[in-house]
Amino acid sequence: MVWLRVFPILLLVALNTLAHCLPLFVVALVKAILPFKKVRLACNPMLTGLAESWIGVNSAMMGLFTRTRFQVSGDADLERDGHYLVLANHQSWVDILVLQKVFNRRIPLLRFFLKRSLFWVPVLGLAWWALDFPFMGRYTRKQIARNPELGRRDMEVTRKACEKFNAIPVAVMNFVEGTRFTPAKHDSQGSPFRHLLKPKSGGVAFVLDAMGKGLHALLDVTIVYPKGIPSMIDLMANRLPEVKVLVRKLPIPAELINGNYQDDRTFRAQFQQWMNGLWEQKDADISRLLESRG
Repeated sequence: MVWLRVFPILLLVALNTLAHCLPLFVVALVKAILPFKKVRLACNPMLTGLAESWIGVNSAMMGLFTRTRFQVSGDADLERDGHYLVLANHQSWVDILVLQKVFNRRIPLLRFFLKRSLFWVPVLGLAWWALDFPFMGRYTRKQIARNPELGRRDMEVTRKACEKFNAIPVAVMNFVEGTRFTPAKHDSQGSPFRHLLKPKSGGVAFVLDAMGKGLHALLDVTIVYPKGIPSMIDLMANRLPEVKVLVRKLPIPAELINGNYQDDRTFRAQFQQWMNGLWEQKDADISRLLESRG
């Protein structure tokens, strides 16, 4: 049975999580109780180091318990102390483990914008909070249209998070499609892309506005599962034979920094055109990676 294999792996992941989160919470408590700049500067590397160690152990277990092959191509000129905006397509929760395995200790710790409800995930919710992962409402356009204050609230969360990020090496991660790809979502959107949902530009624009020229580069990441989109159970059950990852390190156009995405229609159209161009290239890359062998 699958669960005879999966359950021991889940248990090991849980034990690894507890082993790293308990000391992480202690450091976070010191940081919260003593909110002085020198204390924060001393605590941040310890918190990041614990998170990277946790990821490293999970990745090692992935290599030990599965035969999944990783084919990573693209730019290798990455810096651990850089400031990156990371964009990727999104198909499965496995995407997060793939990104962590590919980038752990090669670039700063990936920090995601999370749904506010994820704060209540046992243990991990507090860990994400301790690591300064921003929690957002993720409101729909209709909700924001009815109550514009909701949109301003998420913009303020983004601004405050980016203020913290400016002081430390960081990789700000954004799944631009806003949700995981499924054929049903693709059809309901009328997406012009073969393998992707439509990109949502607003969150990316807010990050560029808040962090300005503090970001060194854009890392455009394309994740492909040649044998079909997997679940987490597929990964742990050794039913994921291959993952292909393409990394493109691109400059961030200067004209797209510090623009008023919400109120300036011309700038918004320019920004969306740039995002659509990235997505057109990504769509073509996915087709090529699916067709190539090895």
